[in-house]
Amino acid sequence: MSFLAAALRTAVVPRGGGFKALRPHELAAPVVTALLRQAGLEGGDVDQLILSNALGGGGNPARVTALAAGLAHVSGLSIDAQCAGGLDAIALASAMIDAGQARIVIAGGAESFSLRPLRAHTFADGREPEFYTRPPFSPFPDQDPDMADAADELARQYAITRDEQDAYAVESHARALAARDRLVREIVPLEGVERDTFTRALSPKLAARTPAVSGSVSVAATAVEADAAAFCLVVSADVLRAMPHLRGVEIAGYASAGGESSMPGIAPVRAVNRVLEGQGLGVGDLAVVELMEAYAAQAMACIRGADLPDERVNLGGGALARGHPIGASGAILACRLYHEPGISGGTGLCAIAAAGGIGSALLMRG
Repeated sequence: MSFLAAALRTAVVPRGGGFKALRPHELAAPVVTALLRQAGLEGGDVDQLILSNALGGGGNPARVTALAAGLAHVSGLSIDAQCAGGLDAIALASAMIDAGQARIVIAGGAESFSLRPLRAHTFADGREPEFYTRPPFSPFPDQDPDMADAADELARQYAITRDEQDAYAVESHARALAARDRLVREIVPLEGVERDTFTRALSPKLAARTPAVSGSVSVAATAVEADAAAFCLVVSADVLRAMPHLRGVEIAGYASAGGESSMPGIAPVRAVNRVLEGQGLGVGDLAVVELMEAYAAQAMACIRGADLPDERVNLGGGALARGHPIGASGAILACRLYHEPGISGGTGLCAIAAAGGIGSALLMRG
């Protein structure tokens, strides 16, 4: 068995904000060192560092982070599963420990939307490079929609109105504001930032005044591009026993599933069903759920599609009230779940969608 023994993150800051000058490893390394300090571990105790990053342009940011955090002996493993990568990194750490290949792994993600590199397609015929903001997520252009358009289509299929989406966003901000004082304990101060800076008292009137991004999807009901890092300390049972000062939460199950690339936002439903069935559980067994809110429509469709208990979802607010640092977002969900009071003695779920029709879900048992 493997356990989360600690989980920390930076604040989530919108692109161009307080973290605008920080590269992914500069966001990540302070969280890694804070985890080690909290656990009372030396750098040499760590067997591997797994880092999810979607926008950094390569270069193995996991290795760069390991060096920056004083873990020169760690090779570092970088992965890219877009939005799902941060959660997948934790699942991969768990699998390594369960296989006996490691005892202590730090896993999570880091993303700098502010400093993402310019990317361009090159051509064999010598044409000028063509810059792009996102790569293709499907080999079939007609099945690779803009994410906002896909969210609007989900809203249409599930009969979710703009007013309902905006109301969901208002509630996400309200929950995050109400939880602000307890969220501080999971945040590593960086550049003088100690709280998620985008969270606000969003009113229905203000949400209604924001422009549409696509159809029924408004700016208020869309998570902002953001910078952040989040990591979890994943350990074996014997390591946890040797650290009684830490609270262990079992990683009880994980599932990754592919869905229709044309409808990426609903892919977590299949992953949620799979991971629950694998553990012989139903949604009624869940004490708390952390669900990605890239768009209100996407989150609401997943809640309905998986029949999740709405009153137990994102009790401390979601990404609509924080922002979406792509490669880090899944790890932020795991960090949030670890710190939610409901996980103590209960079972919790993290679930996230990713471009290309990917859904990931992870179960924790307190």
